[in-house]
Amino acid sequence: MTQNSHDPSPSKEGNSVLSSHVREALRTYFARLDGHGASNLYELVLSEVEQPLIETVLEHCEHNQTKAAQILGLSRSTLRKKMQIYRIE
Repeated sequence: MTQNSHDPSPSKEGNSVLSSHVREALRTYFARLDGHGASNLYELVLSEVEQPLIETVLEHCEHNQTKAAQILGLSRSTLRKKMQIYRIE
């Protein structure tokens, strides 16, 4: 399959539209720290990304949890646990 400008999947270089957005958001985050230190960045990023990821995939699947779990690469029970954590209906 050839890479085209509308294909958001990673290229040979490992870059994707999503990773570019994450990179830019992190640069903005560091710039806004204004000399203050960062901590727990890994957890912060995961919590900021995971909830909208799950919500958007569920919307895409018309809230079919089995399909959403398959797309996310999670078991359905793990998806349900994460939905409870984030209070996603």
